[in-house]
Amino acid sequence: MKNKYITLRGREALTGYLFVLPILVLMAIWFYYPVISTLRHSFTDAHMLRMESAKGVGFDNFRELLKDTLFLKSLRVSLTLTAVAVPVQTALAMVIAVALNNLRRGKAVLRAIYYLPYITSPVAVVTVFSQLFIQNGMATNFLSFFGLPNITWHSSVQMALPFLTILVIWSYIGFYTVIYLAALQGIPVSLYEAARVDGASPVQQFFRITIPMLKPTTYLVIMSGVIYALQIFEQPFSLARGQSLGFPAGATSTMTIFFYSQAFRFYKVGYGSAAAFIIFLIVITFSLVQNKLSKGGGEL
Repeated sequence: MKNKYITLRGREALTGYLFVLPILVLMAIWFYYPVISTLRHSFTDAHMLRMESAKGVGFDNFRELLKDTLFLKSLRVSLTLTAVAVPVQTALAMVIAVALNNLRRGKAVLRAIYYLPYITSPVAVVTVFSQLFIQNGMATNFLSFFGLPNITWHSSVQMALPFLTILVIWSYIGFYTVIYLAALQGIPVSLYEAARVDGASPVQQFFRITIPMLKPTTYLVIMSGVIYALQIFEQPFSLARGQSLGFPAGATSTMTIFFYSQAFRFYKVGYGSAAAFIIFLIVITFSLVQNKLSKGGGEL
């Protein structure tokens, strides 16, 4: 009987391994191998045109990066973009989701409309927004009433990063709205009914019930938002439009743009790999910290 039980458990384990084998193989090909290869190249002077003659340089690439003003500027651009875009899109997505959840009709249609920006081509989004934010454009004319300059935003060193930030927020806010909408379905209606009986206003219900109950989802949205923002590439790449990447004057040069430029335009694979690995470390570090904070906060 014992051998039979062990055999049965062994078969179940084997079945489980067979089910997860395809995803493990794909992760090894598309994730683990690139990470290990990038790490290996980051300690060499590898050049795209002479990969076979690459030599080890130790930590020289990393030391050089910490002195590289272009890399430090791209780091500042990425962190600024993340620090502004993530809180704004998180707050707006939550408010929009709560508003949609309270609708009696048209919820499905509006949900689809809000989700459209997320599945729209970044190139198309950049093209449309560039026309809206040109000098005397529809958006710039409106914003000029609030004291903002009536200029072509994406060509201005001062306004290019705010323009990119608006693009990122608009592109991802619908995705996070849908996530919050799904999470709202899991909040018991009885909590709101009890709050109304106790005389709580809609605002009090939002701050005392909705926000605390959405805490795990908010952690997920923030973590996802930071990862996306730190790896943003399509929008700043499309903004260049044949100009040097990071146009204008490096104002939209994110860390991924810097990595792409070094590895695929200047063919400095070793130097670019070091930059890519630093991006990887920043994302992993934030994910670990966020995971620790979410566990420390406990679940409601």
